[in-house]
Amino acid sequence: MWKIREPLWDTGMERSGSDFSANAAPGYLGLHESGLLAERARALEEHLSSCALCPHECRVDRKAGHRGACGVDGRVRVAAINLHFHEEPPLSGARGSGTVFFSGCTLKCVFCQNYPISQLGVGRTLSIDELALGMVKLQKRGAHNINLVTPTHQSAVFVQALLKAVPMGLRLPIVYNTSGYEKVEILRLLDGIVDIYLPDIKYADGGSARFCSRCGDYVERNRAALLEMWRQVGPLQMNREGIARRGMLVRHMVLPGGLSGSGSCFDFLASNLGPEAWISLMNQYFPAYKALQMPPLSRKVFEEEYEEAFRLLTSLGFHNGFVQDGSDEDCRFPL
Repeated sequence: MWKIREPLWDTGMERSGSDFSANAAPGYLGLHESGLLAERARALEEHLSSCALCPHECRVDRKAGHRGACGVDGRVRVAAINLHFHEEPPLSGARGSGTVFFSGCTLKCVFCQNYPISQLGVGRTLSIDELALGMVKLQKRGAHNINLVTPTHQSAVFVQALLKAVPMGLRLPIVYNTSGYEKVEILRLLDGIVDIYLPDIKYADGGSARFCSRCGDYVERNRAALLEMWRQVGPLQMNREGIARRGMLVRHMVLPGGLSGSGSCFDFLASNLGPEAWISLMNQYFPAYKALQMPPLSRKVFEEEYEEAFRLLTSLGFHNGFVQDGSDEDCRFPL
């Protein structure tokens, strides 16, 4: 679970910027009023006919019903739309994060704990109107935000749904909860639409990325994407209740046998984002899916491996973030 530990990292409540206005409007409202949101929706939709939404650029005509490298065609497909109370505290708060869990994925992680959804396509197909209504219902239920889980390949249909949801009264910040395998060109189309980026930094070298996620260019694409996200929103900003309204929180899950390359990942973040960046150091890995037969992924992370990752992270001066103790992934507390 997420747990307080020494030395404590700043939770952000006393930092400059922690009084970020609770009334600050999400950026997509201004884009909608100006007509730019509709333009972005059209630009993203154009990619579906010869799909280039993700770095695979498989060029499949998803609008015609063909499935891309993500395993999904051009329609909305979701596994769940519900309140989620177990993200990091600035996202879940007291009322929960309004999660839209998309089916399919642009990566093929052999250890994916949600592989029925990401790899096998479990979920249901919705219309654009149904997705828009689902988001508005989450707002009515008290969600602090709309949390798009694995949204890369569904970014076009999401923005179309957002166009419908704004006149229906949607006013919540948008969280882009991603593996970090993104195209900078597509992220630029999301500039001003996404309020909070929640990307992974999974690996430090192509060999690990190929072995674990069947994606040799992950590191190059991920690093460029992180820089673009940071340019757009900067560090996490919260209102007086400690709820995130804008900014970026980077997740890094420690893998067994050093496959995640934690030290190199942290060096990149320190050099390019600086110690004001928010980091979530995850210790929830367990063998799942194909990893059961793939050492060293076939075992859990040793305590000393996670402790070493924590030591490396704090030695670089990072002071904002969260940790997990690995006993229960559903409870989260500030570091």
